[in-house]
Amino acid sequence: MGVAIRTAGEGDRELLVRLLDEAFQDDPVSGWVFPGTEYRRSTHHRLMGAFTDIVLAGGRIDLTEDGSACALWMSVPADDHGTGDPADDEGPARVRRAVDPENERVEMISRLTAEVHPTGRAHEYLWMIGVVPGRQGEGLGTALIGSVLDRCDREGLPAYLEASSARSRLLYERLGFAPVREPLQLPDGPPMWPMWREPCAP
Repeated sequence: MGVAIRTAGEGDRELLVRLLDEAFQDDPVSGWVFPGTEYRRSTHHRLMGAFTDIVLAGGRIDLTEDGSACALWMSVPADDHGTGDPADDEGPARVRRAVDPENERVEMISRLTAEVHPTGRAHEYLWMIGVVPGRQGEGLGTALIGSVLDRCDREGLPAYLEASSARSRLLYERLGFAPVREPLQLPDGPPMWPMWREPCAP
C-alpha cells in the first residue's frame, strides 16, 4: 500500500496534538499517567501538546498526507539520552508544570524512560507514533516507521523506542526491533518495553 508522507511543521501543531490525543486515549501508559476516563479526556491533550512542541523544535515529525497518522523522531547523539537536551535535567519538571502540576506521573514518565535510554551510540529515537483509532491496523504505522528505518539502514544507524503495549511490541518486533533489557515496570502501572534495532546491511 502506498502511503503519502510529509514532514510536519508548526502549522500542523493542532492537527498533531488532536491526532495523538485520540490515538493514545486507550493506551496503557496514558491510562497510568492520567487515571480515569474523564480526567484523561480533559488533560491528556496537554501532554501530547508538550511532546509535539519538543519534537517540532528539536526533531522531526512525519505525517501522513491525510492526517491520520504521525511519528515523532529525535536524532540522538552518542552522549544524549534522547530527551531533547542532555544537560536539561529540569525538562521533565517544566513539562509537569505546564501540563498538570499536581500530577507527579507526568514528570515521572520522562525521568523513568530517560534512565533506561541507551547511551554511547548515535541513533534514531521513535518518541511516539500515533494512528487515529478508525485507521489502526491498515499499515500506516508500518509505513511511517519503515521510511525512517530504510534511511537508518543506508546510514548504518540503529533505532530505539519504548513500546507502551504488548500489541505495539509485536509490531516493532516484526520491523526488526528487539528488547534491550527487562521491561520498565511503571510503579503500580503497566510495563514498557525498551527496544533496539541494529541497522540492516544494504
